[in-house]
Amino acid sequence: MKWAEFTIITTEEASEAIAEMLAQIGADGIAVTDPWEIKRIIDDPNSLSYADNGFVNSLGEDVTVRAYFAELDGLIRLGPKAEEYVDEFDTTSIYGNITGSRVSVDEALTILKDQLAKISEFLDIGRGFDSWKYVEDQDWENEWKKDYKAFKISDRVVICPSWESYEVKDPSEVVVSLDPGSAFGTGTHETTSTCASILDTAIKGGEKVLDLGTGSGILAIICKKLGAGDIDAVDIDKLAVDVAVDNCEINGCSDIDCYVGELKDVKSSDYDIIVANIIADVIAAICGDVPSRLAPGGKFICSGIINTKKEKVEKALAEAGFKILRVEEKNDWMAYEAVIVP
Repeated sequence: MKWAEFTIITTEEASEAIAEMLAQIGADGIAVTDPWEIKRIIDDPNSLSYADNGFVNSLGEDVTVRAYFAELDGLIRLGPKAEEYVDEFDTTSIYGNITGSRVSVDEALTILKDQLAKISEFLDIGRGFDSWKYVEDQDWENEWKKDYKAFKISDRVVICPSWESYEVKDPSEVVVSLDPGSAFGTGTHETTSTCASILDTAIKGGEKVLDLGTGSGILAIICKKLGAGDIDAVDIDKLAVDVAVDNCEINGCSDIDCYVGELKDVKSSDYDIIVANIIADVIAAICGDVPSRLAPGGKFICSGIINTKKEKVEKALAEAGFKILRVEEKNDWMAYEAVIVP
């Protein structure tokens, strides 16, 4: 089978949002090459990795995101989520939810560029779309997996790709299995890892948790494996919810209740923890409504906040009656743990 490879040159700040968008429109595989992540691994004093200065300097600063879509009879197969965008071109090219939408390269490029423009409204996407080409199976199907290995996202939590095994080194470790080729929110981005670090200490056992904007379900799964009790995983995107359900099953966490909705649609008003890894503007907008969904003494953990917007979020938290207990900052991204002041 042939595959259409689309290459996007972007910033680290926007790379996860772009990868998420590509997954939503049906990419069969997504590969992210992040020079900043490589540099951090090399610079880590506990890392065994080594590279000379010439190699490090050659990495540059841009993040490269490559997305792979199946080519069928000269057309590119998109996912069901893309159908709403395809309608404006040619409704006869839609084959339904099973086979997905089939569009020309030009139509696919229009969809892709339109979605990049939307992301650029709140994030610096850098150069953006760079190029596309056809490749054969052997060029990517397994090659891209070499860039994704098991890693620790917090003191106790290990994220492991579904095709690898991980030998637990400490009884306190918990392992979350994810497939970055089909799910977004794989834990590699700072917005997820800072949330996970806070959850690692906030979860004591038995807590009722709401994961708002669950994406792949990664934070909900982490909460469950750390010992939380009842968990609701909610997202406005049905595709995200479907992915979350699959990942929950893979990880033996099928009792997590995954459903489509937003804060006003959640089923309870006595959560011990509400975690929201979204974006700063949305977090600021919902701060006033979060307290009514928390149990007395409940905590609000929020992330996805670029440091240029931290004042906006901090102001919204204060106006809603929250006191910030903990701040996690990693490479310009902020996460907060807050509680309502009695």
